Amino acid sequence: MENGGGANGNQWGFKANEELKTASGITVRGVLNSLLENLNKNDTRPLIPLGHGDPSAFPSFRTASVAVDAIVHSVRSARFNCYSSTVGILPARRAIADYLNRDLPYKLSPDDVYLTLGCTQAIEVILTVLARPGANILLPRPGFPYYEARATHSHLEVRHFDLLPAKGWEVDLDAVEALADENTVALVIINPGNPCGNVYTYQHLQKIAETAKKLGIMVIADEVYDHLAFGNTPFVPMGVFGSIVPVLTLGSISKRWIVPGWRLGWLVTSDPNGILQDSGIVDSIKSFLNISSDPATFIQGAVPQILEKTEEEFFSKITDILRETADICCDRLKEIPCITCPKKPEGSMFVMVKLNYSLLEGINSDMEFALKLAKEESVIVLPGITVGLKDWLRITFAVEPSALEDGLGRMKAFYDRHAKKQ
Repeated sequence: MENGGGANGNQWGFKANEELKTASGITVRGVLNSLLENLNKNDTRPLIPLGHGDPSAFPSFRTASVAVDAIVHSVRSARFNCYSSTVGILPARRAIADYLNRDLPYKLSPDDVYLTLGCTQAIEVILTVLARPGANILLPRPGFPYYEARATHSHLEVRHFDLLPAKGWEVDLDAVEALADENTVALVIINPGNPCGNVYTYQHLQKIAETAKKLGIMVIADEVYDHLAFGNTPFVPMGVFGSIVPVLTLGSISKRWIVPGWRLGWLVTSDPNGILQDSGIVDSIKSFLNISSDPATFIQGAVPQILEKTEEEFFSKITDILRETADICCDRLKEIPCITCPKKPEGSMFVMVKLNYSLLEGINSDMEFALKLAKEESVIVLPGITVGLKDWLRITFAVEPSALEDGLGRMKAFYDRHAKKQ
């Protein structure tokens, strides 16, 4: 072939994977990048980021000094400059097992724990492992779009069940039963909820476990916001029901310790009956990790000190701030007639709110609302279509209280400017 001509007649024989464009377009990061590109460069006011859950830049949300000291000690020890085991170093896995065991009726061992590059890699691992030909997975709507992106990339069919706003965003279990068939492999729940800010009761989680057992499927429990509960419902890990149904728990230090950039997560098999071992899932997880990257070893080395020595005072401070900012958010949103909040958040860092276009002039979609708000007020919110719920918005309240007041004040001004004239 002359001039490097490819078999397809082009000069070169390579071509980009078009599926990646589709996948990145439906992720939170993809949509937020589009909104950031729409900012008015001449607006001198500070950007108010109410679109994603990363409060680490704000003074009120600085991580625990114990965590910082643990990283410094890990680096200076020179003990963690080496490669990691593909499943993670033993002291870190043991510390995570002990951390999770505080809330479980049975004991996890380090062999039940696999370290990942944040919770996103844990999602990638398990969806790839489950993606056999013809399989389908049940995902919540609204939910975290990375699940859809990874499932699409792995050719794993997605079926959505609704979360019910009138019932505090509980899982529609009748819909789950109607959707499942002999090719369904798992049901995903996110608790505390992203994007809804809900926290499931013990009773509801038990019903989810019993439904999954009836259907013969596992539960993937995304608990990246574990213990970030500040309402009347305490956080209960899905692993409590591991003796009823096999549970794969996904978690990380990203949210509870406010360090999403450290990229330290885990995938844990909560399965005292050994069903995941017998079905080959455990071996497949190990096989995947043999061909993937690991979290930075010095961060793994810091995990025992981070988990064991962080004082309760730090966690209480974070949940107190989130309770305060959730109150501010709900109170200020009541002043914006085109926005309705069906359920006050009790956990995580988000709230889902409904848009009423009949009160707005020239705005006909949640994406249009978010684009114009970014351009006119330098406030970023996430269009609900990104998380599977058209005509809604996801707003994070995990920002400095003063910044939240400012941002919601700008949203009120935006509404006043675009309100239909009576």
